[in-house]
Amino acid sequence: MQVSVESLSNLERRMTVQVPAERIQEEVDRRLKSLVKRVRIDGFRPGKVPLKVVQKRYGEGVYQEVLGEILQSSYQEALAQERIIPAGTPDIEPQSMEAGQPLEYVATFEVFPEVQPADMSGAQIKRPQVEITEADVDKVIESLRKQRREWVDVERPAAEGDQVVVDFKGTLDGEPFEGGEAEDVPIELGQGRMIKDFEDQLPGVTPGEEKTIEVNFPEDYPAEHLAGRTAEFALTVKKVQEASLPELNDEFAKAFGVEEGGMEKLREEVKNNMSREMGQAVKARVKDQVMDALLERNSVDLPSAIVQEEINRLREQTQSRYGMNQEGAPQLPDEQFKADAERRVGLGLVIREIVRQHDIKVDQDKVTAELEAMAAGYEDPQQVISYYRGNKQAMSGLEAMVLEQQVVEWVLAQCEVSDEPMSFDALMNPSQENQA
Repeated sequence: MQVSVESLSNLERRMTVQVPAERIQEEVDRRLKSLVKRVRIDGFRPGKVPLKVVQKRYGEGVYQEVLGEILQSSYQEALAQERIIPAGTPDIEPQSMEAGQPLEYVATFEVFPEVQPADMSGAQIKRPQVEITEADVDKVIESLRKQRREWVDVERPAAEGDQVVVDFKGTLDGEPFEGGEAEDVPIELGQGRMIKDFEDQLPGVTPGEEKTIEVNFPEDYPAEHLAGRTAEFALTVKKVQEASLPELNDEFAKAFGVEEGGMEKLREEVKNNMSREMGQAVKARVKDQVMDALLERNSVDLPSAIVQEEINRLREQTQSRYGMNQEGAPQLPDEQFKADAERRVGLGLVIREIVRQHDIKVDQDKVTAELEAMAAGYEDPQQVISYYRGNKQAMSGLEAMVLEQQVVEWVLAQCEVSDEPMSFDALMNPSQENQA
């Protein structure tokens, strides 16, 4: 077998492979002789069909079958011979596939880049230092109260924080449109769950009121038939309701599974949960900074085939999450996932090389500790642990996560890490922190 390889760019390769005709013919002959013993053809006794008859009837099909198999196997042999690891699926273009002639084809593919992880000394990493205060616990308790609130009808104009129950009928240029009509829709004012221009016109409405409002849909509104247009909505206000919050007592604590110890015990459990969430959030913040530093200091050529595979995977996850995988549903564009895919692929290549060069192995003690910490947040931790221990795929994912964290620790050992005082709110809600 003859193999030649040409570099088209840093990552792209063109490999020409020629397989001797004799290799193909020998396999074709072997299979045809095997068929002689098995085929049944009218006029011949089983096992006595002449080889020429079998060749005439089955020769072309057997040849094509052998050709396809040898093309695949010779491609793998050629890669091994040239010590090449391809990145992604090749584009194979046959050059010669005629019977009695050598099989020749050209395979074009990308290879993985050579990665030499950069020195990370001097990289600046800020580790959040957070103390959970009683005020932080109070805020969570208040959030739990809101989860148990009841809505009580009132006979006054609606205000921020109230809930308004409405019927509405929408029209565009006087014509009803899809999704523009609904009944008994509860809208909590101030939560931003309805289009802003719609919700902004609800404060001040009273029970039984009927009114017509104009609503301007933003240019980037997901429903294309509404984006950038103005609709009219005929509203009927069915109810105006205010929230009634439960008292903070033993009954309230029992509603969250605390049978003994009342509010004091509930506050203790809430604080423990906040501590677990805080630890995970600190770890995530540090990890994000480490990953940013790795990308900043390691410029890596990205195989387009691997990036495309990651784009496809991210798109499939997103469309599945939002129920967009039904037949006929529009496919989200590549561009929406490209930046995230490139980041993931780049980091994956750098991390893989760090693991290889420094022989970093998964620490099973850390896997156990991570599993126990994760399970602690569930009602039955042992059930979660048993599930992971009995599920090879789940454990593999957990081990990959721990290995990545070990790489983070390895990088941190080279960086300059400083403490950054931070409130619990700022840690848990970075988007609000950035807005501030």
